[in-house]
Amino acid sequence: MNVTIESSGNLVIAYLYGEIDHHTAVDIRDKIDNALSFIKPSHLILDFMNVSFMDSSGIGLVMGRYRLMQNFKGTLEIRNVSAQTKKIMELAGLGSIARIKEKHSGS
Repeated sequence: MNVTIESSGNLVIAYLYGEIDHHTAVDIRDKIDNALSFIKPSHLILDFMNVSFMDSSGIGLVMGRYRLMQNFKGTLEIRNVSAQTKKIMELAGLGSIARIKEKHSGS
């Protein structure tokens, strides 16, 4: 699996890592959805700090989690994305459904 999930109260953080493509996105989606369905949080953070590659499957992954969070009247935040990934996400319209935070360079 390319995701680790932490939860605290009404917050779920999904730490994504490695490559997000057609094959890995299915497993990531299932693991996140299972946690969300059980916890029903008010806020989901998708952390892209350790994602090395993402194709259009990553956009679909984010959009699907947004729709699921809407069922819980919750919000979505995307954080620690590279400048290039942020640009792609904004072009795909994800900036209108979630706050996108770029990762800071340096330590």
